[in-house]
Amino acid sequence: QVQLVESGGGLVQAGGSLRLSCAASGRTFRDTAMGWFRQAPGKEREFVAAINGGGSRTFYADFVKGRITVSSDNAKNTVYLEISSLKPDDTAAYYCAAGVAASFSPEYLYGAENSYAYWGQGTQITVSS
Repeated sequence: QVQLVESGGGLVQAGGSLRLSCAASGRTFRDTAMGWFRQAPGKEREFVAAINGGGSRTFYADFVKGRITVSSDNAKNTVYLEISSLKPDDTAAYYCAAGVAASFSPEYLYGAENSYAYWGQGTQITVSS
């Protein structure tokens, strides 16, 4: 059984930065692609970023535009999502997810929810203007 616990969300002013963490138990990151998704109020959950098992490749949604970095620490079995230049539109619950495999092909599968078998409970980011 894989358990994912996100942390690091909070209330931040526009222009600020946050780093979210997702600690995993039950599976090592070498064997598992990890993804970050977000869901804003009244909207569907959307893909943000992903990293393959082992952390050698990263993938981002088009809207990221260089503001977001996903990384992993295999020793700590933790994946991170750093978001800078936060905007009110970034207000959402952010979820990490563990993939069904270490990598996906074709690459668009990193952004597909059904590529992920386990989900965290989410951490809220609220950006004030």
